[in-house]
Amino acid sequence: MRVRTKFSSELMALTDELAHMARLTHEGSERAAAALAGSDLTAAYEVFALEEKVEIEHAKCEDRSVILLALEAPVARDLRQVVTAMQIADDLLAVSRALSRVADVVVRRYPNPVAPPQVLALLAEMSSAITHLVETAMGAIAAQSPPRDRALVPRDENVERLRVQLVELAADDTWAHGSAMAIDIALLAHHFERGADHCVRIGRLIRFFHTGIPLYAQTEA
Repeated sequence: MRVRTKFSSELMALTDELAHMARLTHEGSERAAAALAGSDLTAAYEVFALEEKVEIEHAKCEDRSVILLALEAPVARDLRQVVTAMQIADDLLAVSRALSRVADVVVRRYPNPVAPPQVLALLAEMSSAITHLVETAMGAIAAQSPPRDRALVPRDENVERLRVQLVELAADDTWAHGSAMAIDIALLAHHFERGADHCVRIGRLIRFFHTGIPLYAQTEA
């Protein structure tokens, strides 16, 4: 009984670490939005600092997961929880790194904005969508009994629409702001889209843990 209690305690600690990673990633998404909207150098460096914290938490999750797998030999639902936690930690780290790449562009362009006002408004809309997706993923991680019959982090179709719109604007023959800025805008759109994809995947991983439905078999409904 004591061994099982210790194992359960370790699983709870792993979940807590994931939740902390998610909160840090959400804060990073908010700071990235502020950096982008206001060419805010302080906010951009806060994104970098938050990524470092996420890296540290990721290492903690990884170490705890490996120890649980190696020493406790979990089976069935417990094994699924540990393996899922490792993958969620990877996805949160990937989101945080994507946000840092956004902050990179802000720092490089400082004190100038990363794009003209029309384009900046689209980037801000995309950034807001990512922040919402991270927040949704954070809630799914913390939920004790999430819904089993639907996507926990639904895909935001606006993200793809905005990505296409931004790339088309940057590639248009009438673009008058230089190729370097056009490339930056395409990269920013890509980083946001990748962040969104990882958030959706987190929702699918959590649904897999609670239902056993593989990711490939899950629908958006």
